Amino acid sequence: MYKKLCLLLLSSVALLPASQAQLLKKLGDAASSAVSKTSGSNVTQSEAGSAIKEALSKGVANGIASLNKKDGFFGSEIYKLLLPPDAVKIGNTLRSVGLGSQVDKAILSINRAAESAVGSAAPIFVDAIKEMSITDALKLISGGNNAATEYFKGKTTDKLKAAFSPVVKGSLDSTSATKYYGDIVTTYNKLPTTFNKVNPDLQDYVTGMAVNALFDQIAKEEANIRANPTARTTDLLKKVFSK
Repeated sequence: MYKKLCLLLLSSVALLPASQAQLLKKLGDAASSAVSKTSGSNVTQSEAGSAIKEALSKGVANGIASLNKKDGFFGSEIYKLLLPPDAVKIGNTLRSVGLGSQVDKAILSINRAAESAVGSAAPIFVDAIKEMSITDALKLISGGNNAATEYFKGKTTDKLKAAFSPVVKGSLDSTSATKYYGDIVTTYNKLPTTFNKVNPDLQDYVTGMAVNALFDQIAKEEANIRANPTARTTDLLKKVFSK
């Protein structure tokens, strides 16, 4: 079972940098750490706890792998980031006066920043998986389709945002998103028709959207494991979730 889980996580992140793949591999190690060797058809508490951790590990690995790559956000109909809600008027106004290319550059660079930022999630989830108690895990086994994901939201959202924020800032700068976004805000504020100057917080917006996208991916993976027997790719997942 250990080998299967490690192979699963490694195959999920084959396109990620080596250091990131190593972090994601730790998810598998954390998920496996509490497994007890038992016999018979009954599911033990230890097995139940390990199964939910394994399911979360799989969801995290797949979620990060699908988003932390080129077009993980920009090429997605679901996760593509547009301008912050408070800046939609800016985009519409600039497009109406023939400055749509500036808006498009800002949107592309914003999505590239989000794609980069998601890669910082792995160590936070490693810690959260290790800290999960058997009691917590047992409750999640019998919960709804996204019970484990909601648990993780409560445990990791603040930490994720704190970790993402500086990464997002660096990504916004390195992809020129800060420059392009600043350009369209400045251009908009200089228009004679603009009476209320605006400057929405881009860093906070991208951080929040990146965290939300990651949790959405994890929730989909969890629901699939619960509902679809073919998604239970290890003996432990098959044994526990079939119950």
